[in-house]
Amino acid sequence: MHLHITPGDGIPIYRQIITQIRYLVASGRLQPGDELPPIRTLAQQLLINPNTVARAYRDLESMGLLSSRQGSGTVVADRGSPLAREEKLRIINDRLDGLLAEASQLGLELDELQHLLQKRHKTFHGGAKT
Repeated sequence: MHLHITPGDGIPIYRQIITQIRYLVASGRLQPGDELPPIRTLAQQLLINPNTVARAYRDLESMGLLSSRQGSGTVVADRGSPLAREEKLRIINDRLDGLLAEASQLGLELDELQHLLQKRHKTFHGGAKT
């Protein structure tokens, strides 16, 4: 598992860790039962305080994504594919919120945004070029 943090981007480091682990679970790159690095190890790799990693792991555990076992470390929870779908939808919803906020700030209406999305979808899947 490789995570990348950007200290100066305005997003708290623990939130960056949460987002990236959620993405790894949703994408299937982390499977139920997969073990995550120990808190101290990940903190050393990322050059951050272990308390930051501990907070991210606690939050992910409270979301039901991770499970901590005394003496066994932290693993991806055994919730199976519904979790992966739920996480995918959460990730997309978060991205959509950002897109909608940016479109609003730029003065784009919803119908314009929908048209752009449909156009990009066609281009992405090999259809009409923009």
